[in-house]
Amino acid sequence: MPQPFQSLKVLVVDDEKSIADSLGLIFSSHGYEVRVAYSAEQALELSLAWSPGLAILDVILPKMNGIDLAIVFKGMLPDCHVILFSGQIVTEDLMREAGSKGHAFDIVAKPVTPVVFLDAANRLSGDAGKADSDA
Repeated sequence: MPQPFQSLKVLVVDDEKSIADSLGLIFSSHGYEVRVAYSAEQALELSLAWSPGLAILDVILPKMNGIDLAIVFKGMLPDCHVILFSGQIVTEDLMREAGSKGHAFDIVAKPVTPVVFLDAANRLSGDAGKADSDA
């Protein structure tokens, strides 16, 4: 897989540490700057100081679900691209609720191969690099 044109900051949020850590390792091995959080609260704290360009969020998190977290992210970091992922049926109801409030997010069903996320990151990196070269 090609290296990203420009280092994109990627935040991975999943309360299942093995999933979050594995995705973090995969992104860092492909040249991305990555941070991992295991809760919505930790993700918000990290993002305030670090400003990721891509946030990969599990939908089912303790205390605050990933869709609510995505809505907060878009308010705080409007340029951050958000991808949600979930293996839970309840996600459909949460997505419908978010849609009724004017929010739309990309969602991927678990199990998902990391290539899906890497492709999205590569597209974002290419877009950022193209925008920089056009300036």
